[in-house]
Amino acid sequence: MHHANHFYGHAEILARYCGLDSAPTIWGYLQHGWNTHDGFAVGHDFVPGYPKLVWSEAVARRGWALGLRDYVVVGSPWAYLLRLRPDEDGPREGTIVYPFHGWEGQQIVGDHASYADEVRDREGDVPLTMCLYWNDYDKPEVRNTYERKGFRVITHGRRGHMYVGGDTDFLDRQLTELRRHRRVVSNRMGSALLYGASVGAEIGVYGDPMVLDNDHAVLGGMERQLRLLPEMHQPSVPREVAGAVAARELGVGDLLTPAELRHRLGWETRTSPN
Repeated sequence: MHHANHFYGHAEILARYCGLDSAPTIWGYLQHGWNTHDGFAVGHDFVPGYPKLVWSEAVARRGWALGLRDYVVVGSPWAYLLRLRPDEDGPREGTIVYPFHGWEGQQIVGDHASYADEVRDREGDVPLTMCLYWNDYDKPEVRNTYERKGFRVITHGRRGHMYVGGDTDFLDRQLTELRRHRRVVSNRMGSALLYGASVGAEIGVYGDPMVLDNDHAVLGGMERQLRLLPEMHQPSVPREVAGAVAARELGVGDLLTPAELRHRLGWETRTSPN
């Protein structure tokens, strides 16, 4: 099925939860990131009759409002990963930052140096980790900007393309990092903030939101994020507020049993290893 089902190791996480050694073909389109639209990339072509496997009822409702159908709520791969790796919390220190990023087909326009200064001013004298998307991490001018200002700069890996080059442990790396930090911040709402809130970190949204080159108007930009989730756009979001939003958007209460998930993904004929 669609290669995006394997972004960030999502299919592999679901296979682990189902007790399988590897990820078979998923029967449908799996949501691979959070957005304020329909749960999928703009312009994503769907073959009629195949289900849209989304993280939560909140995502499905946004899709229904756009006139789309065939939504099936299965819960997010991240929420299943938390089931696979519970109770690993240890000492937390400092802040990890996830700046708004583009992707292979669209680049970000913004002032990384000014953003680094604003983060340092607001976060204070604490250890700072800057996590960049791989295509920004591979640009020395971006990576070095943060390193010169005292950030530890990392990337969780690559999501891959057409089944090639993806790091299947991407989310495992991210979970390990999030559980090490007290705060998770960004200049825009995104999956990473929801993931951070889901593991008990304090989150915050502030700073120049930057812009995406040739952004799609249908997404509504920063204005739509502010309308949809005004309570999340503050430097320090109360943990109970952030936790509730994360649980709703990630489908924490919508998780299926391994047998149910195998059915939804078209994996019923696959058996667990002995």
